[in-house]
Amino acid sequence: MNIQKVLEAQVKEAVSSLFAVELPQVEFQPTRKDFEGDVTVVVFPMLRLVKGNPVQIGEKIGAFLKENVEAVSGFNVVKGFLNIVLKDDYYLVFFNEIKGDTTFGMGTETKDAVMVEYSSPNTNKPLHLGHIRNNLLGYSVAEILKASGKKVYKTQIINDRGIHICKSMLAWQRYGNGATPESTGLKGDKLVGNYYVEFNNAYKAEIDQMIANGTDSKVAEKEAPILLEAQQMLKKWEAGDEEVVSLWKKMNGWVYEGFDVTYRNLGVNFDKLYYESNTYLLGKEFVQEGLDNDVFFQKEDGSVWIDLTDEGLDEKIVLRSDGTAVYMTQDIGTAIQRVKDYPDINGMVYTVGNEQDYHFKVLFLILKKLGFSWAEHLHHLSYGMVDLPSGKMKSREGTVVDADELMQEMTNTAASISEELGKLEDYSENEKQGLYKMIGLGALKYYILKVDPKKRILFNPEESVDFQGNTGPFIQYTYARIQSILRKAETLNLDQSGSEKLTRLHPKEKELIKQLQLFPVTIQLAAENYSPALIANYIYDLVKEFNSFYQQVSILGEIDEPKKVLRVQLSKKVGEVIQSGFKLLGIEVPERM
Repeated sequence: MNIQKVLEAQVKEAVSSLFAVELPQVEFQPTRKDFEGDVTVVVFPMLRLVKGNPVQIGEKIGAFLKENVEAVSGFNVVKGFLNIVLKDDYYLVFFNEIKGDTTFGMGTETKDAVMVEYSSPNTNKPLHLGHIRNNLLGYSVAEILKASGKKVYKTQIINDRGIHICKSMLAWQRYGNGATPESTGLKGDKLVGNYYVEFNNAYKAEIDQMIANGTDSKVAEKEAPILLEAQQMLKKWEAGDEEVVSLWKKMNGWVYEGFDVTYRNLGVNFDKLYYESNTYLLGKEFVQEGLDNDVFFQKEDGSVWIDLTDEGLDEKIVLRSDGTAVYMTQDIGTAIQRVKDYPDINGMVYTVGNEQDYHFKVLFLILKKLGFSWAEHLHHLSYGMVDLPSGKMKSREGTVVDADELMQEMTNTAASISEELGKLEDYSENEKQGLYKMIGLGALKYYILKVDPKKRILFNPEESVDFQGNTGPFIQYTYARIQSILRKAETLNLDQSGSEKLTRLHPKEKELIKQLQLFPVTIQLAAENYSPALIANYIYDLVKEFNSFYQQVSILGEIDEPKKVLRVQLSKKVGEVIQSGFKLLGIEVPERM
């Protein structure tokens, strides 16, 4: 029974019969902890239609509900808030319905399909802390959308062409002496990233030398010989030069192998990969179509633009005067290609940092103006940067926080804290290492995902592995505690229904069931808002409620058998919801800790 729908219908009926007014909607909110009640009807919005004192209006509606709704046992009115008390029977019936439901919280499958893009790295450097936030957000949003009932395709576009990769290639030719991942023992992405840094060191040295010889600094930056050579290499690549293309394939191959290791360790995956080298020419045909339909206009130099000043933006170029594409052209073509590849998708989510907010506003507007109906369902999952206590990262200077190293550091931090707590004496070394990784990665993922995507994060590794407070390890520890309760209760027949023999609930049991009720709606809200933070903080609230229940109510020590069964069943369900919720965040939970 959806009590809110029942109450909404009855509140409307009450207002109609008591005040002869048709109420368009009813505003509900959870009852504040300091008042008695389970659900609150907000009376103030009714005053536009119902004239009178809000307290008196609330009293009359409350009396009507108590008379006409079986689940309502009482009510109270505080100012313009009608707090409704529900019978324990209602919660017992609800819990009986969900306790054996293994898909509890998951939405009904629909025909809606959506593509979620995330990661999308450059192939001139390894993944870093910024990529971690991107991957965790994109992966989690994809899982949440799936749980809400949508079909989801996970994708990335790999930026495998352009001047950045030519810089790494040129530096490898100059300074590499034939080095390979095998000969150096380095992951391929790290090896290539080192040569990107090497290029920039040589570039800076050349600029300094030219300035010392009297060249203007701006001219030196544009005409340093190593940069001109990299630009020449890019032209050769675009012309299909066999030697350059062969080197490009070899070095990118090293990078892809390195990325795959990082993705596996991070626990993310993709259904489809797109490569910029295959997509950068897409979109040009649609520029001509847009010109024919007056969506775009051509300037005297032959370049093609769109005028978005009426939409509060500005003019944006979509094709250069020499006929070459810009990023916008490519993104237009790639979006259209994706719908061709997956005709069932009716929307796309782009997980890209907030420095690209303007780009995506323009892209989405252009696609709408070109007449694509699915362009109404495009979303930019914009997120803030990740900072460290030590400051901002710069990849060309080699001062980024490497993703692999960070994951290892998190595992090491989890190991040292776990060993201090000293509860793993009977674990084998392999079991310990597996647990440390689970805790370390759980800490990292939760710390990042509990924050609203739009907010900037100051990431503190040690703070994230705390076993107290709003952290991943605290929640994992509670899950392990529940599993311990279940192991000790193995002789108890949990298939029997303790709740059917009960008529009253302990207040802590009731609060826990109320918290469980919120799981399905939280998944839907998280999907609508593209926000894993809503799931993370819901699970934290559930865990806090369970720990309060655990401390104040006897579970295994309870003498009354039906009560004991209900409390163990409740603990089991909370554990299942923690596991389900954490799975949506890409976090594993341990059986023991």
